[in-house]
Amino acid sequence: MQGMHPAQRHTRGVRLLCAMLLCWVASFGLWTPAHAQAKLVQTPYALPKVIFDFYLDHPNKMGAALYWVRSFMNPLIEAPYSMFPEDIKTVVLIHGTEIVTLAKKNEAQYLEQVQRMRYYADQGVRFRICGLAMQDYGYTPADLQDFVEVTPSAITELVHWQNLGYAVVTPNVQEKVVSIEAIR
Repeated sequence: MQGMHPAQRHTRGVRLLCAMLLCWVASFGLWTPAHAQAKLVQTPYALPKVIFDFYLDHPNKMGAALYWVRSFMNPLIEAPYSMFPEDIKTVVLIHGTEIVTLAKKNEAQYLEQVQRMRYYADQGVRFRICGLAMQDYGYTPADLQDFVEVTPSAITELVHWQNLGYAVVTPNVQEKVVSIEAIR
């Protein structure tokens, strides 16, 4: 480095320092080449406890909301987790317009949703509706599907399950205005 101008020595030193820093960062896996891909992870899930809070603005959104239950349960039941459905503590609390999908008189209109709910109920999912909302819609327990449990109030029910350590998941069901193919 003798005979070099001080500015040249400084530039060379900075370059060497940067090269050493890049090597150090790369050794910790903090930098990956541009051709790398996403890493698949298998989170070590504990036995879950969840309450889904359904409060939908239209009963036709019930099918989409039930996909949240599917998206929660299926990965846990399948390999590598292979949990038993009865070990996955799941409650669906219903207190919006979707209550009408549970009325026996509306079964033909909402047959697919009722079949899916019955399937999940057979898997151990508990479907509970708000007694106050049930009254608002003019229903009685006799008017509802046999897998439904009526609670005094949705809000007190949410607090109860949270106090028991259940996670609250509120499906956000929006109108789909563009197809996946159009934006992929």
